[in-house]
Formats: sequence, C-alpha cells, structure tokens
Amino acid sequence: MKKVIVKTLALGTVLTFGFSNAQNKPKVVLDNFFNNEKRENKETKVLESWHYTWNDTTNGGFSLLGEIFQKQAAEISTLTTAPSKKDLKNANIYIIVDPDIDKEAYGGKANLMDSKTIKNLEKWVKNGGVLVLLSNDNGNSEFEHFNKLAEQFGIHFNDDSINRLKGREFEKGAVYVKPGNEVFSELKLYMKEVSTISVNAPAKPFLYAENKVIGAIAKVGKGTVFALGDPWCYNEYIDGKKLTGDFSNYQGTEQWVKWLLKQVSQN
Repeated sequence: MKKVIVKTLALGTVLTFGFSNAQNKPKVVLDNFFNNEKRENKETKVLESWHYTWNDTTNGGFSLLGEIFQKQAAEISTLTTAPSKKDLKNANIYIIVDPDIDKEAYGGKANLMDSKTIKNLEKWVKNGGVLVLLSNDNGNSEFEHFNKLAEQFGIHFNDDSINRLKGREFEKGAVYVKPGNEVFSELKLYMKEVSTISVNAPAKPFLYAENKVIGAIAKVGKGTVFALGDPWCYNEYIDGKKLTGDFSNYQGTEQWVKWLLKQVSQN
C-alpha cells in the first residue's frame, strides 16, 4: 500500500508551550486508516476522505479543530496507513477517531487495530508520545480491536450508548464539567450518544455523564493517553450555528488542545 501523508503547515506565528522555533513545532497526526470513510465530491466527482478529517469543512469534519491546533502553532498532518515506528518519530500527538466498522469503511472492509500497531504505539507513548483515542457509541464504532489498544493503558470502551436524544433535545446531551477538572474549566459541553468507559490503573477517570465515566487519562512512562467516548469536537458542535448559547464546545475544544500541547511540552 502506498503511504500518503498530507500536511498542512501551521498558520500561527506565536509559539507557545516552550516550542522555540518552527522546527520544534508540535506535530499533530490524525489517523485516516482505522477511520477511512470516503465519498464522491459533488463538484469534482473525485473520491475523497471525509468525516473527522482536517480537510472536511462539513458538519462531520475536523477543519475547525485543525484551525485551533494551528492557532496554537502546531503542525497538523494526516496518516493514511497504520503508524510505523518511523511515522511515530514524526508525531508528538497521534489521534485515532471513531474506528470504522465494515459498513462505514471504504471498500466495505474496515482496517482493524493489530498487534504490531499496538506495540508501536505503546512504546511511543512510553517514550513521551501523546495518544488520543476518541471512540463513538454502540453501532457507530469498532470496539473489539480498538479496545486491545486502549486496554494497554487501563482503558476499555464499553460498546454502549448514553446521552441519547432526538432532534434538538440538546439538554439531554449536556455534560457538566465539575470544579477541579484536569482538562476543562467549569463548562457545559455537548456530547450526544457516547460510549462509557471502564477504567483501571494507570488510567484515571476525568469526565462523567449520567454519573458514568466517559473520559479517562493515563500517564504511561513519559507519555499520556487521553480517551473519550465521543468525537465531540467536530464542526457541527463547535461552529456556534446549531447549539444553544449555554453550551461551550468551542471554548472546551480550545482548552483541550492547549492541554494536549502542554503534555507534549512537559516531555
């Protein structure tokens, strides 16, 4: 398989978190292998990646998240293969979002998490990498193989679904951040149809909904693993167009990005 890396250079000029020059900009790599959805562009008729990708400006895209990383002087890129040791040497943060089930994957066959990738990522985290695992709820995400990776760090996505709602019942998707949270200030966030998480050492829970754990953090060696049961920061819920004004998903996304970059700078 030919390996393709798509890069977008940072737009910001102010360096933060101790990164002193362009060569030291934190590198944020987004998986486009385990999440590999494609569709035909209506205008160009060309097949393109979409759904939780940097270049996707539609509701389900991560274009706004990419801009937030860039504003913090990070360099964003996309990896279209399973990460090799060499690939991970060029990553400070590696993000896997909503791994495919067969019905979602290009060609109808999902790329599943494998033992080689797990070993690569486990060693990379121990050496200081920041791994982000964003699952989805039951029926919308692959759990069995993804959990083989997550469980190396004391995290298990439960293949269930909470904060369920219909239409504009936004309050049913409310997640209230309690004082003293490691990542967020006291915000009201919106996360609908979320997988809960079971936590064992070294992981610790940090976010709850319906009195159940939906977010966990693990410190492993020199690195960090961040896990959440929802890809909560896609365009639809941070662009300010849909949610009512009492939700703070954009502000929360900014806080989360800064927190991730802080974990890199501390290594």
